[in-house]
Amino acid sequence: MGSGDQCHPQFSIKTRVLYCGKIPMKYALVDCNTFYASCEKVFRPDLKRKPVIVLSNNDGCVVAMSSEAKALGIPRGIPLFKVEQYIKKYDIEVFSSNYTLYHDLSCRVMNILRLFADVVEVYSVDEAFMILNGEEQDDFADLIRRTVMTWIGIPVSVGIAPTKTLAKAASKIAKKSPLGYYDFSHSDSSEFLSNLEVGDIWGIGRQYKAFLNKKGIYNALELTNQSDSWVKKNLTMVGLRTKWELQGRPSIDMELEPPPKKGILSSKSFSYPVTEYIDLKEAAADYSTTASEKLRKQRSVCRYVNISVSTNYFRKGDRQYSNASTIELAVPSSYPPDIISAAQKGLEKIYRSGFKYKKITVYLTGIEEEKRGQLDLFIKEDPRKYEVMKSIDDINRKYGRNTLNCMSKRKTSSWQMKRERLSPLYTTNWKDLPLIKSL
Repeated sequence: MGSGDQCHPQFSIKTRVLYCGKIPMKYALVDCNTFYASCEKVFRPDLKRKPVIVLSNNDGCVVAMSSEAKALGIPRGIPLFKVEQYIKKYDIEVFSSNYTLYHDLSCRVMNILRLFADVVEVYSVDEAFMILNGEEQDDFADLIRRTVMTWIGIPVSVGIAPTKTLAKAASKIAKKSPLGYYDFSHSDSSEFLSNLEVGDIWGIGRQYKAFLNKKGIYNALELTNQSDSWVKKNLTMVGLRTKWELQGRPSIDMELEPPPKKGILSSKSFSYPVTEYIDLKEAAADYSTTASEKLRKQRSVCRYVNISVSTNYFRKGDRQYSNASTIELAVPSSYPPDIISAAQKGLEKIYRSGFKYKKITVYLTGIEEEKRGQLDLFIKEDPRKYEVMKSIDDINRKYGRNTLNCMSKRKTSSWQMKRERLSPLYTTNWKDLPLIKSL
């Protein structure tokens, strides 16, 4: 494959400079193994070899498992009540989802990875891509794994390859390797691609998998044998870039900052049926606060606040109802009191007594850049309110979410999420700081 083929004109300028300039470059995907369960084990050495499962919101279903729990054959997504016999038989430790703990440990892992590479893309809460320049390979991957394990206590696997798509595939092999890392360059590329099913290729979803299988294409090697024109016609430009990546030609740029969202949603199902307006009003305020945090984090403002409520349609004996309302803000804003006020105004319009509500959703749309929002000729905003929110965000970032907020919660509220098996906030709450007792 000549350099002319590698420097395809549709590659980004950044990719062409790195790749076609003949700078030795490889991509590494670092993936935290059984992340949620591993986080629960960090401060519980007694759970080192014990099966652990983590539950979804309201402790409904199994969403994450340790390797020991997976070995017992427990399927992901199964309702908790259906695995009670497994829990008793195998003495499985069960946890509610502790998102605050997971987020904090994730940030710590990502900060370590930034010590090893100048370019790091945080792909998800438990995955990150890195660009490796020079000759760093096996020793480098092993050093990353040992450092993260020593400093944080989270096991990670590392897949290394000339493109992001291949690194993603290599990481799956790394998870099964006793070494915990895998370099694509150590394998025969044809054999590697022939063992990679199309459904396991990063970016190929269920519909494309079904389509390719109908065309007799079952693995990555068979996909790369198709012409560029055929792939582009049937899988769009995204699929064509995937094909180039499988051929070892970098075609997907690193995203150092996630693109701003065009819509921001905050929603959870209630633990128990909610009937009182005051409970729904509290939930609307809480979800509005969460949504506004996400809005400020990407330095945006919103024009519209949509709020919706619904009952549980699976409870056939209950009266059913759902409705939604959208409120337009006078001036685009990310200020929590503005968004809370709009959400509660919308709730007043759609609330009906006599129903058992299961869910409430706050959805922000009409999102614009923070400093480009359309102003109102007759409304003069107080600039101090954003200084106040900046201070509150800084305090919450340092001392934990909801240290300061714009609302109070009643202890008797029935809308709050059920988390009966929640582990301590070891790293973000002084009261939950682990203590070492002297003998």
